Amino acid sequence: MKRQLIEKKEELADTLRISKDISLGATCVALTGKYEAWVEHYKGILEYTDSQILLQGRDGMLCVEGCRLTIEYYTNEDMKIKGCIKAVRFL
Repeated sequence: MKRQLIEKKEELADTLRISKDISLGATCVALTGKYEAWVEHYKGILEYTDSQILLQGRDGMLCVEGCRLTIEYYTNEDMKIKGCIKAVRFL
C-alpha cells in the first residue's frame, strides 16, 4: 500500500514537472568536492562524531563518513557538513 502511494506521488510529480525531492520530501545531499555537504529534508541527528554523522531521513538513514567532520550549520530542514568526506551512504 505504501509503495503504491509513493508511485502515485511520483507520477503526479512527473505530470506537474515538480521535483521529486520536493513532492516526496526525500532526503537530498549536495556535495561540494570532498570537503562540504549540504543535506536537505532530514528528520533528526542520530549520531554525531568527528568521523561519522548519522541522520534520520524520511525513508531511511543517511550516513556521512570521513574525518574532522563538523556540522557547521543546521535548521529543522537543512544542514551543512564540513570536513574530509570519504563516503555518503543511504541505509
